[in-house]
Amino acid sequence: MMKKYGKRFLAAALAGAMALACTACGGSGTSGISGSAGTAEGSKKIGVIQFTTVPSLDNCYKGFLKGLQDEGFVKDKNLTIDFQNAQAETATADTQAQTMANKKYDLLGAIATPAAMSAYSAAKSNDIPVVFTAVSDPVSAKLVKSLDHPGSVATGSCDQLPLEAQVKMIRAFLPKAKKIGVLYTTSEPNSVSTLERLKKIAPKYNFEVVGQGVTNDSEVASGAQVLVAKGVDCFNNFTDNNVVNNMKSELQAANKAGIPVFGSEEEQVRGGCLGSVSIDYTALGEETGKIAGKILKGEAKPQDTKVYTTQTGTPIYNTDVLTKLKLTVPAAYKDAAKTTTTKSA
Repeated sequence: MMKKYGKRFLAAALAGAMALACTACGGSGTSGISGSAGTAEGSKKIGVIQFTTVPSLDNCYKGFLKGLQDEGFVKDKNLTIDFQNAQAETATADTQAQTMANKKYDLLGAIATPAAMSAYSAAKSNDIPVVFTAVSDPVSAKLVKSLDHPGSVATGSCDQLPLEAQVKMIRAFLPKAKKIGVLYTTSEPNSVSTLERLKKIAPKYNFEVVGQGVTNDSEVASGAQVLVAKGVDCFNNFTDNNVVNNMKSELQAANKAGIPVFGSEEEQVRGGCLGSVSIDYTALGEETGKIAGKILKGEAKPQDTKVYTTQTGTPIYNTDVLTKLKLTVPAAYKDAAKTTTTKSA
């Protein structure tokens, strides 16, 4: 009898040991987390919030991962990433950021201005570094004190649009145009400040800028119709998340009126805009990832790290839209990159 009970005890002990081992190896169970549970030497855990799903922001995240890898941090090896998409909802971004801050991640990444504002608000009291990208005006968004000397827990990269080059393109394609229409979201500081910049540049090229503010996605279609009624000769997009996320509504109004839409980057041109002097968002994200990697290694502090800024762009135009509007390519852009409208657009 003693021998029989001894075998049972041994089996139970082995089962208990295996259960404990499985528990120790298990993940956190948090949705969106990928990585090695932070057990490798020098490993880090970060959170990344992307405000919405548009190609330019997707490209930023792709580049961000490449930049981190350049600095020695590889996802699923020595880097755990809790990636979240706020689906263009500021309240969702706020909640995601607060959850990440409460978990005391080593760093928060933020893609687009609203996501950056949410991350900064949640992280500043916990002294967690925030590294942002695709933010046109970090100063007006109150993320940093200045581009050269952030002076806060946040730094990153700025996609300040090459507006003068864009206006030159519009003038070249539309030599008789007088009014540029702009849809912008009133709650996005980057859009408001970019509109003011455009208004200062446009008169040099004999343009009047007609702005139409919107507050949510449902107003994009009606806002576009208002601009058409005001007699604009074209639309010009910024990197306004709300407008770009609902660009199809804008394009419908523009196409019906027979006027072009100029995008702020090449993915919008592929989506049906006529042309753009485009920023490379993958490259922008890569520079941002490098900044994040240096901060994670302790080689830099956000408050002392200059915001990386790109102000140059590459011209690109859509041959499908060009033909549809019966326009010709200006001599200055005969060597520009070409694309066609994607089938999903």
